[in-house]
Amino acid sequence: MKVVDVRSRLEYASGHVNESVNIPVNELAAHIDELKAIDGTILLCCASGGRSAMAKQFLMQQGFTNVEDGGPWTSVQYKLMNETK
Repeated sequence: MKVVDVRSRLEYASGHVNESVNIPVNELAAHIDELKAIDGTILLCCASGGRSAMAKQFLMQQGFTNVEDGGPWTSVQYKLMNETK
């Protein structure tokens, strides 16, 4: 699984999930090939869940079937931390 944070670079710099990548939602189209190269699930996150939902819809329209909307990045981080315990 790869976590993709679709917030702005400034938001991402203020805190993010460890080992996530930052691709702002308005830049997703320019990174389609990079995203297609990800093996496994792409877990999208943002600040509140709105942009990650939009990103999921966009990627599914591009033919992706391996995307999930994780909602807020803090929730994703909490979930991942508890899975490793």
